Amino acid sequence: MSTPILQFGTGRFLQAHADLFVSEALALAQGQALGGITVVQSTDSPQSSARAAALAHGYRVELRGMQHGQRIEETVHVNAVQAVWHARRDWTQLRDAMATTVQVIISNTADMGYVLDDADTAALLDNPTTTPRSYPAKLVALLHHRWQQQPEASLTLYPCELVSRNGDTLRDLVSTLAQSWGATPAFLRYVREHCVWVNSLVDRIVSSPLEPAGAVAEPYALWAIERQPGMVLPCSHPAMVVTDALAPFEQRKLWLLNLGHTVLAERWQLQGGAADMTVVQAMHTPALRTALEAAWADEVLPVFDAEGAGAEARAYLVELRDRLLNPFLEHRLADIAKDHAQKKLRRLAPVVERAVALRLPIAQTQLRNALA
Repeated sequence: MSTPILQFGTGRFLQAHADLFVSEALALAQGQALGGITVVQSTDSPQSSARAAALAHGYRVELRGMQHGQRIEETVHVNAVQAVWHARRDWTQLRDAMATTVQVIISNTADMGYVLDDADTAALLDNPTTTPRSYPAKLVALLHHRWQQQPEASLTLYPCELVSRNGDTLRDLVSTLAQSWGATPAFLRYVREHCVWVNSLVDRIVSSPLEPAGAVAEPYALWAIERQPGMVLPCSHPAMVVTDALAPFEQRKLWLLNLGHTVLAERWQLQGGAADMTVVQAMHTPALRTALEAAWADEVLPVFDAEGAGAEARAYLVELRDRLLNPFLEHRLADIAKDHAQKKLRRLAPVVERAVALRLPIAQTQLRNALA
C-alpha cells in the first residue's frame, strides 16, 4: 500500500482539519489529493489506542455554528485515513514507507511535541529496531534512513503546531539534534536543503471529541500555508490558502483568537469559575467578556494599529466574536487552560513585547499581569 501522506498525531484537531480536507479532496472526481493518510500513533493510552483503531474505519465530524449569517448543522464523513500504525510496534514498516513512498508529513503533536528526550541518543541512527521517544528524534531517524536510501528524494513537512514559524522551528530543532548526534555534513545538508519545511497557520475551533473517533467543530476553517519552492501540497481545498505573506494570518489568529482564549482561561481561573464553563458561557458572563474586550481594545488592537494592520484585525475580530459565541460548541475553558503557563508565553508575551518596542501608551495591563 502506497503511503503518500504520513501523519503524526491522532487528536481531534487534525481529524476535523487536515484529514477532513484530504477526505473531501479525495471525493472529487478529479482526485485533488495525493492519496490516503497513514496516521502514526505514538502513545499507549487506552483512549488513544481506541481512537486510533477507529480512524481507519471512517468517522464523522459535526460542523455546527453560524457562517455568513447562515445556521450550519452538517455531518461530514471523513474517509481519508487508510491505515494507523503504532510508532513502536510498526517502526520497521514506518521506516520502509519513509524510504519509498512518503511525499508529505503532517504533524500536530500538541504543546509538548517539540520537547526532546534524554533517552534518545546518536545510537538510533544505526539502530533500525529501536523507536525514538520524542517526535524530533523520530524525524531525525526516519529522515536519516530516507537519505541513505534516496539521497536526492525531497520531502515536504507541514507542522501544524501552534508555534510561530513552525516549519523553521522544527527544521532547526531537527538539524540541531542531528548535528549533536554527529550526523554527517551531507545528511545535515539533506535535512536543510532537500526537505521542505513549511510554515503554516491552522485556524478552526474543534471543541469536543466524538467517540471512538471524530469531533464537533465550527464551520469556519483556514489553513494558511507559506509558499516555498518545491513544496508538495497534500491536497487542494477551498480552506487552504497558499500565500507569500504568512505573518499577517499568524498574528491575527494568535493575537486575537488564541490570546482571547487564554485571557478567558486566565480570568476564569482567577475568579474560580465553574469547572465545566464553556467559551460561549464565558462570553455571556459580563466579568469575563468585559475583561476580554478590554484586552483586545486596549492592549492588542493598538499594536495592530501601530503596524498599519488595524482594519484587517478588526474585520477578523467581527467574525471571531461570532465564532466565540457559537452556541453549538462545548469548548471548555478547562481544556483551553491545559499547559496554561506555556500558552501565556506564546500568546501574550509577544504582544506585550511588541507594544513595549513600539512605545505604546497601553491603558490596561491585563497581559502584563498575567505574565507576572
